[in-house]
Amino acid sequence: MSIQELEQLHTPGIYQKRDLVIVRGKDATLWDDTGRSYIDCASNQGVNTLGYSNEAVVKAIADQAATLLSCSEIYYNDKRAQFMELLYTILPQQLNRIFLCSSGTEANEAALKFARLSTGRTDIIATVRAFHGRTMGSLSATYDPKYRDPFKPLVPGFSHVPYNNLEAMREAVNDQTAAIMVEPIQGEGGVHPGTIEYLQGLRQLADERGALLILDEVQSGFGRTGKWFALEHFGIVPDLLAMGKAIGGGVPMGAVGISKTVKNLAPGVHGTTFGGNPLAAAAGIASLQEMKRLDIPKLAAEKGQYFKERLEEINSPVIREVRGLGLMLGAELKTKTAPYIRGLQNEGVLAIPAGLNVLRFLPPAIITYEQMDIVIEKVAKVLAATN
Repeated sequence: MSIQELEQLHTPGIYQKRDLVIVRGKDATLWDDTGRSYIDCASNQGVNTLGYSNEAVVKAIADQAATLLSCSEIYYNDKRAQFMELLYTILPQQLNRIFLCSSGTEANEAALKFARLSTGRTDIIATVRAFHGRTMGSLSATYDPKYRDPFKPLVPGFSHVPYNNLEAMREAVNDQTAAIMVEPIQGEGGVHPGTIEYLQGLRQLADERGALLILDEVQSGFGRTGKWFALEHFGIVPDLLAMGKAIGGGVPMGAVGISKTVKNLAPGVHGTTFGGNPLAAAAGIASLQEMKRLDIPKLAAEKGQYFKERLEEINSPVIREVRGLGLMLGAELKTKTAPYIRGLQNEGVLAIPAGLNVLRFLPPAIITYEQMDIVIEKVAKVLAATN
C-alpha cells in the first residue's frame, strides 16, 4: 500500500491534497518520497520563514524534549519566561503583556474575547476578503462565504466593510463596536497591502470611538514583509496583535501582544492547555535568536524586492499585477491559478493560491538568489505553456 493510499484510509476528506508526498526538508528545499527536490515558495502557508531543519531550532527542540515537554501556566516555567522576554524585544514596547497559545486562529480568538471583555461591547468590524482563521470566532471575522456558509449561524455581532476604505469603516463603527479587526496585508484574500492613510486612519478612528484595534499579523509577522511586523511599515501600534505561523520555527505556536489599553484580564477569563508549553517556547527562543542572527527582516526586504522586480519583468499577458511587501508576494492573474500551480509543481516549484486568481509566493527568507532565478524561469515557462 502506498503512502497516499494509507493516509487516504484515515483522512477525513476536508483537505484538497496534492499528489505529492513530502518526506524531508532543508533550508528552502523539500524532497518527496521518490527523492525529487522542490524549491518551496509556500513555507507551509508562511510558517517556515527560517526554512527547514534549522540546526539551532532542531537542537533546542531535542534538548527540551529530553527535559520537559509540557507545563501548564498554573506554574511558572523558565523557557516560557525566557521566550516572552525575547519576543518582547521585537514587539512595539506598548505591547508588554503576552498571551501564548498554539496557533494563529487561537491568537485571533483570544484577541476577540479580550476586546469584548475590555470594552464591554459586542460588535467586531472586519473587512471584505479578510481571513482570520477557522474556529468559530475567527471564522466569524473571516469573509469568504465558502469558509463561513457551511457553519452558520456564526458568532453574532460581526460585520464586514471594504478593505482600504476608511470612510466605509468610519460609517460602520459605533458605540457598540468592541474592535476593528484587520490584516495590515491581506494574505488569503489576495495579498493586498493596506495603505498608510488607511491603517493610520483606523488607529485614529478606534481611539475616537472608544474601540480597540486588532491587527492580525499571523502571516505577515516575524520579518516576512521586511520588518519584524508589518505594522512598522505604517507607523501604528494596535491594542492587540495576533501572531502565529513563523513564531515557533515550525512548532505549533501563537501569541497575542496586549497593550495597557486592554482591561479586565483577570485570572480565569481565558486559558489554554498547551499554550506556552516548554517545547514550543524552546523552539520559539531558538527561532527568534536565529532570526536576529540572520537578520531575517533585512533578508526578506532585499530578496523580496529582487523577487518582486523579477516577477514584474515576466512578459506575460496573463499577469495583471504583482504586489506585496518583502517575501509576501502575489501575482494576480487574469485567469484561475490552479493549472499554473500544478504546472509549477511539475517543474519543481511549490506555490499556493490566494483566492482564485492570485499566485502567492511565501518563500523562506533564506532562499538563495539562484533559487529565486530558477523560480522566475519556471513561472515564465508555465505561464507561457499554459496560456
